[in-house]
Amino acid sequence: MVKKIFSYRGKKLEELQSMSFRELAELFTSRVRRSMKRGFTDAQKKFLKKTENKKVVKTHFRTMPILPHMVGKTIKVYNGKEFLDVIVVPEMIGHTLGEFSPTRKRTGHSTPGVGKKDKKK
Repeated sequence: MVKKIFSYRGKKLEELQSMSFRELAELFTSRVRRSMKRGFTDAQKKFLKKTENKKVVKTHFRTMPILPHMVGKTIKVYNGKEFLDVIVVPEMIGHTLGEFSPTRKRTGHSTPGVGKKDKKK
């Protein structure tokens, strides 16, 4: 079986990790590119420093773009109630952290409750 090699817009993971923020911004979608060109806030910069040093980091920054140096890290993203583990894989590059930490539970519909009757034909 042939192992699939990851690439993002024609660039391998090692190439992406060696690029500067400006070069990376040109590869991302418009929303992420705009936030990167405007510059990160001081708190976001502090978060990026933590992700370089630590394996597991907690954050409330749901709009933070996933960058190549975050690959392999576990980021606990707050969903409004609790911190959910997001294990960053290369396919997530260019997306935001909030996309992988749902804020609403899925509804599981089952049989009708007590007092409900089926229509007879």
